[in-house]
Amino acid sequence: MTAAPVAPPIVPVIAERGGTQLKTPRPVLLVDTREQNPLDFSRFAGWFAGIERTALKLGDYSIAGMEDMCVVERKDLSDLIHSCTTDRCVFINRLRRMAQYPNRLLVVTSTLSRVKSPYDHTAANPNRVTQSLVAVLAGLQIPFLCSETHELGEELVASYLYQVHLYHWLETNDLGRFLADNDI
Repeated sequence: MTAAPVAPPIVPVIAERGGTQLKTPRPVLLVDTREQNPLDFSRFAGWFAGIERTALKLGDYSIAGMEDMCVVERKDLSDLIHSCTTDRCVFINRLRRMAQYPNRLLVVTSTLSRVKSPYDHTAANPNRVTQSLVAVLAGLQIPFLCSETHELGEELVASYLYQVHLYHWLETNDLGRFLADNDI
């Protein structure tokens, strides 16, 4: 079966109470100015009140007002390989700082099978890079997602940031940490 991703939804999720949709504010998505190959969130403009480029203290993406609670780091395959080998100390220090955030995510815009396969133009060991990702998950408790394409990575990051904001808003407004009655 060949993958053919459908278009993203108009809004990733809707919060409701008693069968009535809640009017929730849209967040402002932040993109770090140092991100060299930034994800393009233009397809998700309806999900956000705005998309702004700013210098973040940590990570590549966050939500305005939640910069100290939410961080997303994105790596393409070549950057991941470099970060797990040549720049390992810098990367590990960044991950340790990320581990202090309640909402943190590492997104790799490559498939896991590609991460685990031999690399062109480098002698880096795919097992070492793969095990580094598992160590980040087990040791630092930073979840990671691999995305088959850059575009799917955009949707994953946009959806994650939207939902982190939504759950935070629900809790802040004493509406509980669930989207709908008897649901998550």
